[in-house]
Amino acid sequence: MAHKKGGGSSVNGRDSQGQRLGVKRFGGQLVHAGTILIRQRGTRHKPGLNVGRGKDDTLFALINGVVLFQDKGQDGRFISVLPPEQAAVQRERSPQAELSEPEPVAASAE
Repeated sequence: MAHKKGGGSSVNGRDSQGQRLGVKRFGGQLVHAGTILIRQRGTRHKPGLNVGRGKDDTLFALINGVVLFQDKGQDGRFISVLPPEQAAVQRERSPQAELSEPEPVAASAE
């Protein structure tokens, strides 16, 4: 007789739930104060203007506004929340705005 129980359902069946980490609100989205922006382990993204950090490194909005992602090179990635009118000005000054609207191409005269 076997003195060990077979490796069936009592040995298997311990699988944990996923942690649901990641970006919850993306750049350009309008958010309310208290909205979770990112759930993360460690500080892959750092809090910028009007963004708070929870004890589990979750980033959340401190004011109502528009989400802005910034990559500052060696300093890291920052997430800010700007008031809507300030976000519109920021979008006009960014070089990305020029790239997103291509200029019409004139037909060649051949």
